[in-house]
Amino acid sequence: QVQLVESGGGLVQAGGSLRLSCAASGSSFSINTMRWYRQAAGKQRELVAAVTSGGMTNYADSVKGRFTISRDNDKNTVYLQIDSLKPEDTAVYYCNADILWAWGTRSDYWGRGTQVTVSS
Repeated sequence: QVQLVESGGGLVQAGGSLRLSCAASGSSFSINTMRWYRQAAGKQRELVAAVTSGGMTNYADSVKGRFTISRDNDKNTVYLQIDSLKPEDTAVYYCNADILWAWGTRSDYWGRGTQVTVSS
């Protein structure tokens, strides 16, 4: 089993910044792509950013230039730096990881989410 635990969410004023973290714990695995999704109230979950094990990144158009995804492979941790926050960034942010097990199979894991609320 793998556990993904997000942290770093909170209430922040528009224009502020937050840094989200997601740490993966467990054994006998490596991680391919790690992703951040978000889900606002009443809306579908959307992909915000992704980073491969080699460090290649991509972002949703709505967050380009404001969000930065990064990862520390030694710590099995992915980060999301969020700058210039807007009220429309308010959502629950979820971490997702594409797990490669030592025996060759793959699994998809999700964290429980961390709430980000941006006040205007």
